[in-house]
Amino acid sequence: MSQTRRAALLGLTAVLLSACVGGGGSFKTEYDPLGADVSRAWRLAEVRVAVPESLTISEEETLLPNADIVWREDPYGDRRAQVATIMKNAITTGASGLRGSRPVIIDVTVTRFHALTFRAEQSESDWGVHNIKFNARVLDASTGAVLLEAVTIRAELPALSGAAMRAARAKGQTQKKMISAHVARTVAGWLGTGPDNRNDFSRQGN
Repeated sequence: MSQTRRAALLGLTAVLLSACVGGGGSFKTEYDPLGADVSRAWRLAEVRVAVPESLTISEEETLLPNADIVWREDPYGDRRAQVATIMKNAITTGASGLRGSRPVIIDVTVTRFHALTFRAEQSESDWGVHNIKFNARVLDASTGAVLLEAVTIRAELPALSGAAMRAARAKGQTQKKMISAHVARTVAGWLGTGPDNRNDFSRQGN
């Protein structure tokens, strides 16, 4: 590709990004942390994850698909099932610090799982957000009684694009690993078994 054409494409990408994201937005990882007095008696028995049929899915290879679920790193297939597996594994890791005597179920409903498309990753602009949201409640594994009513958890984090993305991929760091680690840290912070992971940031993204 000629330098002139490359410069033109980069300029077009910048214009499209500006038009799509309107100069950026505010994102955060947010939850109401549970006190140790609440969770210290719990022991993780199971994680259940639902990804409702009502959530929209996009396979468009655009910069910012308008959908609840945008996921590309797994092969084309059942995106809801793929998201459920990622979230279940991450939440199980995050809740592994529950060491009490009362077995509990963490019951999760995903409301948004918007990662980057491959086209968005190729942008040389430093932009992009992995936008993850879910509702979580805690049940007694023996009786099914609700121990904690559903709460909303936001686990948004900056994504990687361009040179930063390529450097990360060369080291084996994928979107799935980034998202999984962040969700796990967020769950541990929410449950009070790990450091507080709440934060906010401004960035161009979805």
